[in-house]
Amino acid sequence: MGVNVFPAASGGASYSSQPPASASSVLLDGQLVTASSITTTVTGTGAPWLLYANGASGATITIAGTPYTVTAGSTVGTSAYTGSQSVSVYPSAVAPATFTASTMPSASAWTSVAYGLIGATPTYVAVQISSTTAAAYSTNGTSWTASTMPNSSQWLSVTFGNGYFVAVSGGTSGAYSTNGSTWTASTMPSSHYWQGVAYGLISSTNYYVAVQGDVTTAGAYSTNGTSWTASTMPSASAWRGVTFGNGYFVAVQASSTTAGAYSTNGTTWTASTMPSSSAWDGVTYGLVGATPTYVAVAYGPTTAGAYSTNGTSWTASTMPSSQSWLGVGYGNGYFVAVAGTTTAGAYSTNGSTWTALTMPSSSYWYSVTYGNGYFVAVQQSGTTAGAYFLQFPLPVAYGIYNGATVRA
Repeated sequence: MGVNVFPAASGGASYSSQPPASASSVLLDGQLVTASSITTTVTGTGAPWLLYANGASGATITIAGTPYTVTAGSTVGTSAYTGSQSVSVYPSAVAPATFTASTMPSASAWTSVAYGLIGATPTYVAVQISSTTAAAYSTNGTSWTASTMPNSSQWLSVTFGNGYFVAVSGGTSGAYSTNGSTWTASTMPSSHYWQGVAYGLISSTNYYVAVQGDVTTAGAYSTNGTSWTASTMPSASAWRGVTFGNGYFVAVQASSTTAGAYSTNGTTWTASTMPSSSAWDGVTYGLVGATPTYVAVAYGPTTAGAYSTNGTSWTASTMPSSQSWLGVGYGNGYFVAVAGTTTAGAYSTNGSTWTALTMPSSSYWYSVTYGNGYFVAVQQSGTTAGAYFLQFPLPVAYGIYNGATVRA
């Protein structure tokens, strides 16, 4: 059966996909080119359907609430459908194997990047430690615009929550922004090298939590992102990273000890033990299926990694190569880690086993975040290098056909 007997595409761009030989008629075919999805209705005739996808990735085709994963170039059979059925088509997520280069708005030591929604606008924000007022924002993860921090500081970390981007620095300088582009100064409770900041919601209260790398017990928290209160960490360490998930703030340190920490209220901390005496530099949170999972990476060179399913006890893991692992983020089923002065990176679907990925340049990749289908990374090399990975690449062709193959 030749494709010329099939009508023009009924969804997406004008495109006729390659129907399987056993198909008897076209129900829907088209192509996602710029739009990331299509939702429509398709009328079944009592026959099973054949689903097809091809292009930059496969597709997830959801019929009457049942998702079908169709890998690129393959056909999947369904059970029989009768009458009008709701149908949605999305490109399938692909593993973050190779990042693409982007250009930051200035040559700076970009040290942290965060993602948040400003209204309905996806927004990425980056800060730097070059002791200038330089900052940057992006609404697509691929192109950046310069912005200005409220003072020239070593801006070390940025997070997003409850409509606020919140940044911390070396000294007493803090800052917040409600749009990612204009900033207002705030004041930290003491002068420290505030190395990490994270947002979490605990019992309907917003908490922003900051940790410092000066090898003291100083910590800080805020319930509004604009004013801060001192807290106390469980040991004097170079606390470097902090994350939030499943009701726990979890912090790691780069003092090359086994010290870790967790908090269930954002204000008081309890000691935990990491699986090795390493310079734990980054930590993030994600869901592996339904399992809460915290992942930490270490500065080296080292292959040391760690994961926890409760935020309080840790298990060792092994990174795919010996690097100075600096940052780790999570998005849509993948943990991604970046490292310094290398093109090497890594990804994991479970937080415990890792696969190598490739960055676009040998830079001091320091931080990575995820939002709106993009992983976005920044470097501390003092250049304009940036990087991104689109998890749902386009274009994707799709087709739904009447056929005789029943899904097993």
